[in-house]
Amino acid sequence: NIMENNMDNSNSELFKKWIENYDNYEVTKEVYDNLTEDIPEELRSLKDYIPSRNYWCIGGDGWAYDIGFGGIDHVLSSNDNINILVLDTEVYSNTGGQSSKSSNIGSIASFATSGKRTNKKDLARIAMSYKNVYVAQISLGANMMQVIKTLKEANDYPGPSLVIAYCPCISHGIKSGMSNSVNMEKLAVECGYFSTFRRHPIDGFTLYSKNVDFNKYEEFLNMQTRYSNLKKVNNDYQKLLEENKSDAIERHKYYSSLQKVD
Repeated sequence: NIMENNMDNSNSELFKKWIENYDNYEVTKEVYDNLTEDIPEELRSLKDYIPSRNYWCIGGDGWAYDIGFGGIDHVLSSNDNINILVLDTEVYSNTGGQSSKSSNIGSIASFATSGKRTNKKDLARIAMSYKNVYVAQISLGANMMQVIKTLKEANDYPGPSLVIAYCPCISHGIKSGMSNSVNMEKLAVECGYFSTFRRHPIDGFTLYSKNVDFNKYEEFLNMQTRYSNLKKVNNDYQKLLEENKSDAIERHKYYSSLQKVD
């Protein structure tokens, strides 16, 4: 009755358009921009709610891989349109650099001062067990356009999305300093330490880090004190670092196997 009795025809048509496309940002923003002032008083205070909203949860790997994993699993198992961005520093960056389930085998951190003994949890692989979830791994220094495309694609996907971003932090002990973190993001992908890809529930899987050179792997590890200092504190350092590389090769082979060949 409000629409029929208190609005002009143009506003009435716009609201009908909104009802049919309430979860489409482009359409709802068009409705918002074209509404005239001739709308009921009851609706004026609600005008800012007309454009469709996109929701992002942002946190680190300590939250995503460890203490908040149950909550993330609950979101992914739903069909809610919620996006999750994980800033993967491979340690608890905000609370002193403690080891997390994202920490890689052999890396030195608080509570793993002689090198972590177990491999990195593959959160993306776990998330992909849900067929309705958009899953991706990104690295800003490796492919900036892929980062932009992935975040937009995740945002536009009408369901749960999980994007994991490789993020160097001070606890990595980058020998050239944190000013070189973007280059480390690039090297992490080039040597196979971190794979970049996306799995769209409708469009399928795309591997971006295809031309990986594992011969650069040891060089990448030695550029960080969390790995280069391992030989000072653990006699089995060589074995741990070899397992680190072996795990990376296995992960990359797995993700490569998901890439469809035309």
